[in-house]
Amino acid sequence: MSVMSDTSARPPEPRWPALMAVLAVGGLYWAVPDPLSPGPGWLALALLVPLSATAMVSYKRARFALNQVMAYTVLGVVTAALIGELAFLVAALPAHKEAPSDLLRSAVALWISNILVFASWYWRLDAGGPNLRDQRASHTEGAFLFPQMTQGDAPKDNWRPGFVDYLFLAFNTSTAFSPTDVPVLSPWAKGMMMVQSLISLATVALLAARAVNIL
Repeated sequence: MSVMSDTSARPPEPRWPALMAVLAVGGLYWAVPDPLSPGPGWLALALLVPLSATAMVSYKRARFALNQVMAYTVLGVVTAALIGELAFLVAALPAHKEAPSDLLRSAVALWISNILVFASWYWRLDAGGPNLRDQRASHTEGAFLFPQMTQGDAPKDNWRPGFVDYLFLAFNTSTAFSPTDVPVLSPWAKGMMMVQSLISLATVALLAARAVNIL
């Protein structure tokens, strides 16, 4: 892989879309009714806001090792929130104690959170993460084979994936249960996409469908 000799030739990848995604997961966690949540609604945001702020400050100060650690910690928090929501939602179904509207709201929040959490993981892990991708002249290798990577030398030299590309990939995985136009090359990415598809299937086919049936 070629490395950029002049880092000012191309601006670094913006971090704010990923920041908005993890904060949105915290907001969705707050929207889930308390009986279907593993903790108080404010807990996720109370953890995510200072952690995300530390990650952004460390990035701005070029402390990339600390930025990486804080980013993984943030993703660990949103992943734990996602798993907790799924577990509580599954556990609540046999009891038939929750209102159908609450079950539906929780299922929608869980489905959207699933997309945002895994999009954040793909963005953070692919090709070493955004800090390493910023140092390369072009994006020619990674866990995902984006269409732009196969269109000749010019597109390769002038293109790199952004958060929206990974968000689109995660959205397709949750809706079509496949990556559609982006082949998956890495074993870790294949494993994560299988987990994401299973969570989406459980939410849409089992939980949301159950809630609709008892309306």
